[in-house]
Amino acid sequence: MGQSRFSVKWREFTSVLANEYKFIFHDAGVILVGVFALIIYATLYSLAYSKQVVRNVPIAVVDNSHTASSRRLIELFDAAPNLFVSYTPADMEEAKALFYDRKVYGVVYIPYDYERKLMRGEQVVVGVYADASYFLIYRQVFSDVVAGLTGTGSEVEFTRLLAKGATIPQAEATTEPVVLQTTNLFNPYLGYGTFIMPAIIIIIIQQTLLIAIGMMGGTWREHGLYRTLIQPGEMRLSVVPVVLGKAVAYFSIYCITGLYALGFHYKAFGYPMHAPFLHIVLFMAPYLLSCIFLGIAVSTLFRYRENSILFMLWSSIPILLVSGASLPKEALPEWLYNFGRILPSSNGVEGFLRLQTMGASLQDVASQINMLWILTAVYFVLACCSIRYIMRREAAGKL
Repeated sequence: MGQSRFSVKWREFTSVLANEYKFIFHDAGVILVGVFALIIYATLYSLAYSKQVVRNVPIAVVDNSHTASSRRLIELFDAAPNLFVSYTPADMEEAKALFYDRKVYGVVYIPYDYERKLMRGEQVVVGVYADASYFLIYRQVFSDVVAGLTGTGSEVEFTRLLAKGATIPQAEATTEPVVLQTTNLFNPYLGYGTFIMPAIIIIIIQQTLLIAIGMMGGTWREHGLYRTLIQPGEMRLSVVPVVLGKAVAYFSIYCITGLYALGFHYKAFGYPMHAPFLHIVLFMAPYLLSCIFLGIAVSTLFRYRENSILFMLWSSIPILLVSGASLPKEALPEWLYNFGRILPSSNGVEGFLRLQTMGASLQDVASQINMLWILTAVYFVLACCSIRYIMRREAAGKL
């Protein structure tokens, strides 16, 4: 009897799996979202961020000193890899016009007494105006201008000490008493693409799964297809084979697209890959399952397929915010961060970044993995309850 019961459930599972594949690959919208969207979005975003850093930011320098020292300072600005001195206006009014016309993103004002104060060892004030509406541009302008000013001050002090009779080692030790060696961990080029894309890919996986499953759920409700899942003569509705059949269909598809996004795509764009392949598999398995079961549970809420697209697109930005991808979790209100933990993406982004980008071990991300397995179990039960409710309503002819 037990074997017979298992055989029945197995036939139900394989039937649902085959039907899910058939519906997926006969629905152009679901194919686009569930099969190709991850590849398309990951590629387009990566191409957009392929330059990683902002180079040759145009700035204007107002030189009221007109001395060798001020010209040397301008040369240092222009030699910086991230700056380009495109204008040298005669006064600040002309510089303001260039700035407000978006022809430059920074203005440096060199006062008339720049060289005189510099040679006397007096403090000289150089004005720096940077466009802070673009944080990447602001960082490049401010850091390179400051580096140029610091370098000029050190050169002048070094020359003055040599003129007073100091030896070269003594002058070097005085002008640069502390040598700063900076090592940028996990993102050596300080690239924006390397910073944002790993998190974006994880969120794209979740959102495309939710949209695709939601579209399919809306189609099933719209056409009354849940009624076909009810086996003749069944006194109790069998939902576990239904949920597992649907889940395996999407899991298998995303194993293939995920292999591209987290494998070939990563190598093609040079993103850091510090985790063994097996560790990525062990981490992504509960992440995909939790996303899929959440999608199945939520899909029963949509009466029409278009509803899922509207809801999921609306929720994408809040999900991105609470995931800690665009804003560090330390900057979020604690209640909002804790609320975000009920979503697979929040745990997935945090754990995946530590694992793949930072080279952490599985033990280091055990809390995220455990949370993902808990969410998998919770959403599986929720998916079963939701499917059972819909099937009962179908059987009663209420849909």
